[in-house]
Amino acid sequence: MASVTSLSDSVQQHLADALASALPEADGVDPLLRRSDRADFQANGILALAKKAKANPRELATRVVAQVTTGDVIKDVEVSGPGFLNITIADKAITENLAARYADETGRLGVPTTANPGTTVVDYAQPNVAKEMHVGHLRSAVIGDSVVQLLEFTGENVVRRHHIGDWGTQFGMLIQYLDEHPHELDHEAGEVSGEEAMSNLDRLYKAARKKFDSDEEFKTRARRRVVDLQAGDPHTLAMWQKFVDESKIYFFSVFEKLDMEIRDPDIVGESGYNDMLAETCRLLEESGVAVRSEGALCVFFDDIKGPDGNPVPLIVQKSDGGYGYAATDLSAIRDRVFSLKANSLVYVVDARQSLHFKMVFETARRAGWLNDDVKAFQLAFGTVLGKDGKPFKTREGETVRLVDLLDEAIDRASAVVREKAQDLSEEEIAERGAQVGIGAVKYADLSTSANRDYKFDLDQMVSLNGDTSVYLQYAYARIRSILRKAGEVRPAARPELELHPAERALGLHLDTFAEIVDEAATEYAPHKMTAYLYQLASLYTSFYDKCPVLKAESPEQVENRLFLCDVTARTLHRGMALLGIRTPERL
Repeated sequence: MASVTSLSDSVQQHLADALASALPEADGVDPLLRRSDRADFQANGILALAKKAKANPRELATRVVAQVTTGDVIKDVEVSGPGFLNITIADKAITENLAARYADETGRLGVPTTANPGTTVVDYAQPNVAKEMHVGHLRSAVIGDSVVQLLEFTGENVVRRHHIGDWGTQFGMLIQYLDEHPHELDHEAGEVSGEEAMSNLDRLYKAARKKFDSDEEFKTRARRRVVDLQAGDPHTLAMWQKFVDESKIYFFSVFEKLDMEIRDPDIVGESGYNDMLAETCRLLEESGVAVRSEGALCVFFDDIKGPDGNPVPLIVQKSDGGYGYAATDLSAIRDRVFSLKANSLVYVVDARQSLHFKMVFETARRAGWLNDDVKAFQLAFGTVLGKDGKPFKTREGETVRLVDLLDEAIDRASAVVREKAQDLSEEEIAERGAQVGIGAVKYADLSTSANRDYKFDLDQMVSLNGDTSVYLQYAYARIRSILRKAGEVRPAARPELELHPAERALGLHLDTFAEIVDEAATEYAPHKMTAYLYQLASLYTSFYDKCPVLKAESPEQVENRLFLCDVTARTLHRGMALLGIRTPERL
C-alpha cells in the first residue's frame, strides 16, 4: 500500500503552485502553512515574500488567492489581516483522505516509511548485575523502548543495546565469597523466579560485604580476585558468569512486568568491550588525542574546568593501568560505528551523566570516530520525584525498588478496572489491571519531555480524568464497544455527506498522525506522540457528545460516523503501541 498524502501536504502544494504563478520568483518558497483556530489552515509565508519583493502583502495575497484552484481539496481561501491566507478544506477531501488511510491493509494508516533509512543504535535499559533495579532505571527503559518503536515504525534500522553494568572491582568481593561458599547460587534450571533470583543475589551481596568490611585477609583475597577477573582467568570468569546469569533471570522478569521486549543478544554489557580497551587507548595516545598526565591517560578540554580553575580531564586509563568507564564507552562507540555501521548513536542516560558523555563524544570526534555523517546524541532524562517534589525515596530514605512500584501501580489500576467493570471475570480484571497499571506508569513518564523531572503520583496516573493513559484506554474501549453494538451495520466512508464541525475537527487531527510520527521519531520525542493522542481522545469525546453515532439521522450518516469511530480507534491503538502501551478491547 502506498503512503497517503496528508491534507496539509496537498494544500501546501496547491499554495506553492499559486505563489509561483502569482510571482515567478516565489518558485520553491515555503507558504508556511499551519493549523489555525480561525480556519482549517493559515498560511503566513506571504508577509516575508512581499517584504523581499517590495510588494504590498495584502495585494500579493489577493493575487495568490486568484491563482488557487478551489474544488476537490480547498473549499475556500480568504485574505485576512496584513496578508495571511485562511484556508478551509472541503468536507469531501477530509472523508476521502481518511478513507484512503482506513484502506491501508498494513495497519500503518497510510504513514510513509522514510525514503533513505539509516542505522541507529539505541543504548537504553542499563541495569547493573547483582543489583536491584530502582525507579531511576524506569525512565531509561520506558523512554528507550518508545524511541525504538517510533524509529522502527518509520523504517529506520534499529540496533538495540543494553549496556549493563557487569564489570568492575565490586565483582572481586562477590566472586571471592562465592568461591568460598560455592553453592550459594545453585538451583535447578528453570525453577527460580525473578524475585527469588534477586533475593539470592541480595543475600550473597550483604554477606560478602560484611566479610569484606570485617576480615582484612578476605579483603586482600577479594582484591587479588579483581586482577584474576581482568586477566581473564577461566575459573574466575565462570564464577562471574553465574552472577550475570542469575541477574538476567531477575532483569527479564522486571522487563516482562514492564511489558517490554528485551532480547538476550541485545545485552552487551561493559564486559563486551574488554578486548578493545587496550587498542582504544593506543589509538587515542598515538593520535595525540589523549596524553599521559601523572601516569594516567587523559583527554583535556579548554571549556571544562574544576572549581579551582584547573582543567578536568576525561581519564581513559588510570595510573595503575585500570580502565574507567570512558575507555569502555569509547570502545563501544568504535564497535557501533565500525562493526555495526551506525549513522546515529542515541544514549538514553540520566542527565546527571551529561558532562561525562559530552567529554566522551568530543573525544570520539577528535579521534575521527564521530563526524558530520556519524552522530552521537545523549537523550538525557530528568529525575523521578516523589509527591513532595524531592527525589523519590522510601520513608526510610532508601531508593524505591522498581518491582514494588510496578506492583502498586497494578494494584491501583486493578481497583479502578474492578469499579468500572460490568462483565469482566476476575482473570480479565487482573489482566486489564496489569495493562492499565503499567500503561499508566509508562504514559506518565513519556508525557513529560524527557529532560524534565516529573512527579511520580499514582493517584494522578490511574485517574480517569485528565492527561493519563487510562483516559486514552477508556476512549479506545468505548469505541470498540460502539462498533460491537453496531452489529450488522459496517463502518463506511460517505464523502458526499456534509460534516459537523466536531467531525471536521476530529478528521483534520486524524490526518496529522503521519506528521507526528515523523516528528516524534526524528526528535526522539515520545512526549509529542502522547500530546497528539491526548488531543485525539479529547476531540473524539467532543465528537461523541455532539454527534449521535448509532442514532444518527440517516443510515449513511450512521455508517460514516462508525467509520470515523473506527479510524480513531485504529489511530489510538497504533499510537499507543508506539509508546509501548496496550489498548484493551473492553474495560
